[in-house]
Amino acid sequence: MENTAPQRPAKKTDNNANRTEYYVTLTVAIVIGLVGVFIRFVPDVLPALDQFTFMFSLIANLAMVVATIIAFKVVFGILGFGKNRY
Repeated sequence: MENTAPQRPAKKTDNNANRTEYYVTLTVAIVIGLVGVFIRFVPDVLPALDQFTFMFSLIANLAMVVATIIAFKVVFGILGFGKNRY
């Protein structure tokens, strides 16, 4: 019996979620966030730095904000938001 089903071309998907640079950037964002968390607790470990508690908290909060912005940009890039899809 002959195959009467028409041959379809292979389905092409634009799956950019597997690109390595996304995951490298996410790893960098996670490392920045962890460094921010550890910086926050430096004055608790070293009592000589108690007068710089505000500065360490400020640096830690800035690192966390930067890491969060990077992570959200990468995740939204993976999901495809912000692209012009025609």
